[in-house]
Amino acid sequence: MWKGFEDLKAWQLARRLMVECHKLADGLPPKERYDLAPQIRRSSKSVMANIAEGYGRYHYLDSLRFYYIARGSLEETINHIVTAHDLTYINDAHFRELYDLGREAERTLNGYINYVRKLKTGSEAYGDQYIPASDEPLRSPEE
Repeated sequence: MWKGFEDLKAWQLARRLMVECHKLADGLPPKERYDLAPQIRRSSKSVMANIAEGYGRYHYLDSLRFYYIARGSLEETINHIVTAHDLTYINDAHFRELYDLGREAERTLNGYINYVRKLKTGSEAYGDQYIPASDEPLRSPEE
C-alpha cells in the first residue's frame, strides 16, 4: 500500500510511539494539561514529521539533518516518558513498554541514519558539502 516514508521501520515505530504518547497525555491529571501533556504530544509528532521530511529531501546531507532533528525529538519524548513515570502518572509496566518502544525506535533510526550516510544519495549531482540556506546570493567562482 505504501511506497514512501511510511515504509521506513523507523517511521512506523515513531508512529506507534506517537499514538501511545497521545494516549498517555490524555490520561494525565488536569494540572498537566498545559505542561507535560502538550510537550509529549508535540515531541512525539515531531519524530514522525522529521523522518518524513528527511525522506522527502534529495541530498543525503539534507536528509540527515532532519533525521538528526528526529533523533533529538525522540530523546525528548523518552525524557517525557521518564518524567511521567517519576511523577507516578504511569506504572512500572506501562513505563517499561513505552521506554522500550522509544529505545527500539532510536536504534532503528540510528541504523537508518548510518545507511543513508553510506548511500550518499545526491552527492554525484551536488557534491558532498551541505551549503545551508543564506540570505547572501550564491556567487560564481569568477566573481
